Amino acid sequence: MSVVAAAPARENLRRTWYAFSRNGGSLFGLGIVVVVVLLTAFAPWVTPFPRHARAFTDFEHASLPPGGSHLFGTDTIGRDILTRVVFGYRFSLLLGLVVLSAAVPTGVVLGLLAGYYRGWPETVIMRVTDIFLSIPPLALALAIMAVLEPNLQNAMLAVSVMWWPWYTRLVYGLVSSLRNEGYVQAAQIVGASPAHILLREILPNCLPAILTKMTLDMAFVILIGSSLSFLGLGVQPPDPDLGTMVADGAKYMPDLWWVPVFPGLAILVIVLGFNLLGDGLRDIFGVEV
Repeated sequence: MSVVAAAPARENLRRTWYAFSRNGGSLFGLGIVVVVVLLTAFAPWVTPFPRHARAFTDFEHASLPPGGSHLFGTDTIGRDILTRVVFGYRFSLLLGLVVLSAAVPTGVVLGLLAGYYRGWPETVIMRVTDIFLSIPPLALALAIMAVLEPNLQNAMLAVSVMWWPWYTRLVYGLVSSLRNEGYVQAAQIVGASPAHILLREILPNCLPAILTKMTLDMAFVILIGSSLSFLGLGVQPPDPDLGTMVADGAKYMPDLWWVPVFPGLAILVIVLGFNLLGDGLRDIFGVEV
């Protein structure tokens, strides 16, 4: 990129960051996401008892309340809850990244084709999309998991199958409005190929809405994944998962309240962080998703 071209890009980036930084809630959400990502990346070094993230028992220190060397207390077999919460974030973020990595490209490609070509591609793609969208997301995931072995990989597959239609619907609506814009018609007149028009002219103008929805959807995917784990259909013990920890600890309420409460608060924190971050991006880009 030339210096002349780079200067406007830097200026646009500076203005975007200035607008984003004026929103205190968005900055707070960004801070939460950054802190959680860093904690999960360095979990073996920042957690007090990294061995407790695997199969481990210490009945001498079981069911300890919060305090001392166990800030979040310990569970019924002596594992440090803070350590398991931090490692549990790893599975939640991994689920979100894998699901969106699979669902977004699929949904975007189908939405581009349906919105640009019209005719039978639009009819087939959008009717299949409508069928998937008519089924409640969690119910569809449960139906898929009912015939699969409960583990993280199958949970990713189940959530991915239910997530791509939302991006197909979003991109279809954007392309339907953009395909008649002057710059698209100009590209058609000069003989640009459909691939060039879709990927170089239309798709870049869809990216702000797609990026905003991805940020918001990270929160929803984590919630769905935690719900599956809560029902015993996600990450299996002894691996730490926030939903599984809440389900296991709920049996000991209210006496051992800290066992389910802190993992539940951890889910709340990461979901809040991505929602606040997504709201900030939505305000900057001025898009509706």
